[in-house]
Amino acid sequence: MRKITLTFSFIIVVVMAYSQFPAGRAGGQNMNIGHFYGKLVDAKSNKPVADATVQLIGNKFDTATKKIKEVILATVLAKPNGDFSLENLPVFGTFKFSATALGYKSLSQNLSFGIKFPSGGVAQDPNFMQQMLNMVDKDLGNLKMESESNDLGNVTVSAPVKQQFEMGIDRKIFNVDKNLESTGQTATEVMKNIPSVNVDIDGNVTLRNATPTIFIDDRPTTLTLDQIPADIIDKIEIITNPSAKYDASGGNAGIINIILKKNKKIGYNGGIRAGADSYGKLNGGGDFNLRQGKFNAFVNFSYNQRKFKSDGTTNQNNFFNPPSNVYSTQNAVNNGEFKFIRGGFDYLADNRNTITIAGNYVKGQFNANTNLNLDSTINSIYAANNQGLSTAYREFQNTGAQLGYKHNFTKNGENLTADLNYNASTNNSNSNNNIYTYFPNTSTQKQPPLLQQTLTDGSQKYYTIQSDYENPISDNKKLEAGVRAAIRDFGNNSTQLKYNNRTGNYDKLPGISNSYKFNDQVYAAYVNFKGKVNKLGYQVGLRAESSTYTGTLLNSNGADSANFSVKYPISLFPSAFLTYKLTDKQDLQINYSRRVNRPNFFQLIPFPNYSNYPVSVSVGNPGLNPEFTNSMEFSYNNAYKPKANFLATVYFKYSTNLITQYIYRGKDQLNPNTSDSIYYSTYINANSAVTYGLELTNNMPVNKWWDLLLNLNLFNSKINAGNVNANNGNGEVSLATNSILSYFAKMNNNFKFGKGYSLQISGNYQSKTVLPQNNSGGGGRGPFNQVQTTAQGYLLPRWSIDAAVRKDWTWKKGQSASLTLGMNDIFRTNYQASYSEQTGLFNQDNRRISNPQIVRLTFSYRFGKFDASLFKRKNLKSTPDSGGMDMMGGGN
Repeated sequence: MRKITLTFSFIIVVVMAYSQFPAGRAGGQNMNIGHFYGKLVDAKSNKPVADATVQLIGNKFDTATKKIKEVILATVLAKPNGDFSLENLPVFGTFKFSATALGYKSLSQNLSFGIKFPSGGVAQDPNFMQQMLNMVDKDLGNLKMESESNDLGNVTVSAPVKQQFEMGIDRKIFNVDKNLESTGQTATEVMKNIPSVNVDIDGNVTLRNATPTIFIDDRPTTLTLDQIPADIIDKIEIITNPSAKYDASGGNAGIINIILKKNKKIGYNGGIRAGADSYGKLNGGGDFNLRQGKFNAFVNFSYNQRKFKSDGTTNQNNFFNPPSNVYSTQNAVNNGEFKFIRGGFDYLADNRNTITIAGNYVKGQFNANTNLNLDSTINSIYAANNQGLSTAYREFQNTGAQLGYKHNFTKNGENLTADLNYNASTNNSNSNNNIYTYFPNTSTQKQPPLLQQTLTDGSQKYYTIQSDYENPISDNKKLEAGVRAAIRDFGNNSTQLKYNNRTGNYDKLPGISNSYKFNDQVYAAYVNFKGKVNKLGYQVGLRAESSTYTGTLLNSNGADSANFSVKYPISLFPSAFLTYKLTDKQDLQINYSRRVNRPNFFQLIPFPNYSNYPVSVSVGNPGLNPEFTNSMEFSYNNAYKPKANFLATVYFKYSTNLITQYIYRGKDQLNPNTSDSIYYSTYINANSAVTYGLELTNNMPVNKWWDLLLNLNLFNSKINAGNVNANNGNGEVSLATNSILSYFAKMNNNFKFGKGYSLQISGNYQSKTVLPQNNSGGGGRGPFNQVQTTAQGYLLPRWSIDAAVRKDWTWKKGQSASLTLGMNDIFRTNYQASYSEQTGLFNQDNRRISNPQIVRLTFSYRFGKFDASLFKRKNLKSTPDSGGMDMMGGGN
């Protein structure tokens, strides 16, 4: 088994050295990583032809005669089932294939892998090697042996040249495997460098000012972004207008699909990594992969310590009689850790059938301490000082498993997949929230302290069963179809307790304590048809989806006491994509889809959450209706030079029954003996919302050592909430329409210097913006730590700069290492500020910053015995999607 280095640079050197020799030469500098395989069958009965002799002849340069001559490159016997495999072949030139068997006529044909160097040279196309490796593994299909000669003719495999920034018919792909700044962190930090994506200081993700659905390897997951290590992510797919193949639910922001690294290298290989930050927190991990024969086993593990520090202020003016003002400062520190392990194996039953079994386990815990200082005035007279201390302990765990099967038919591209995904998570927390009220400028308490305790535990289970079929009817037509069932079970117990000064015990408050369970089921089927007519490519699809939501309130004995149910009958969701190829480098695309955003459980549950008391209390609305969105995009893409892309997109979205938040004033149920009232945030269905904008993305090499990516999103979000009336204490008022023209800009610079040094500098700026329209897609860290999303306010401008530098080393025998030093929010400018109001009731300013100027240092080391014939079987190119549990080896 020939050993070659794992590093990308050395492979390029080998290929470039080979390119100096005549095509088809099989010795010296050639890369013997080619692989032909297939099956010999009887032409009439289709039964396997066993023990046939299979031979491949190619050209070789004879160093003695200085001439090219034909030689036998490989000879094998077909297995009893007719399978044969020719391995370790040169990847360039043409070959003569022959098969002979007793009682059959000999079979012969000419073969080639069809690999061609890019016109600008290998150095101009950094993706050439990956494309080449995808082309050197070829299934010849079922080859029929009969009494008459059967010449299948020349067979050529070709692949389009891919750019670093790619545009598909229904998605944009950003390769983030080499992102320096997110090294040693989580998926939350990865998202900060992805064009079109915005991340706030709490880790909540928005896409074009709305919250997307988060997928892992094309499947939904219960993992949150801050539970996914950045080092295992390969690339991010931005699907702003999903086709009928994907769930119709998830709001109007589309899907962010996280593709995890997948290690397929024959032999053994692995790596370890370790790091620390300026808070003294450690992170580390490793991976190991072993592939031999029909089995491929893999394991990955990570350990991350985390610390979050935030400082904020809130200034609130109340306009009821008498008018008052509340000014508060908050300082929070949250320490924690989480462990992540993934593992499993692939079983390669034969050339066309693969079974994958995999699983993951995540466990974490966090301790938070928050200090609150609150000063209140009434009629401009200092009335009281409140000091609060909140402590909270939270722990969680997530378990996932996946069983997948893929069958590749003899026709190239025709396949059937089936997989079962299971995700389960549990969490529990114990928090104490103590409020002490003092007379102005004294240490004398104005009233007994309010001592509150909250005990919470919950769980959810997510089952996904899916099967997909693909059939390329012809070179220009393809059919896709599939069915899917997704079932989720939620359960939650929340006990609210208040300290009794008379008894010295904490008493349960039944009115605001609750226990509930929840189930939602979504059943769907879809069909997509893709085609091409001259320069016009098209894809039309239709998805049918029905769902049922059931919530149950439980009493203290665990028995049902109240139910609410929402059933959505079958709805149809069409999608259409048209792409016109102007030139080899330029395309035009227009697409349309219809989607639905069904209210999630935390938006429906009609029980208050006091985790941010007394600043605000959140409560759901069981009367919410689903929100429907019609979305259109028109795009122009130009790959105007190697490694460069320019993409311009005009988009328009119209939503009815928009789910958004608003704030109202109500009685303090936690402290019923007082006449004071507090603010509640809940959800409503606004009349409608319109979002339209222009997004520009340009990825270009400034020169050979500097790559620059620029992204600008200019948009207007208009929320019409005039149908909602709110009581401000002096009667009802209608909520006004909110509309602001805004923009979001992002820059990413990558510099490559000599001796293995590289530098990344990125920055982003967000102008004044309407608060995001909804937060139900799962892009953040949990339902009670979201950006306040309401028709009554806006976000103020903010900006930040991040940077990282890395040194790479490469040694013999596939060993490599890197050392990365990074810092986020270098200039301490990433303040998240917002303004919200309700006419005649209140206005409120919020300003907060989290974790600025954190320095991180990470070291990684890779090792392994690498077999150049890593691409052995076609079905390893696209094993069943894993829903976040597909294998990951961390290989480069």
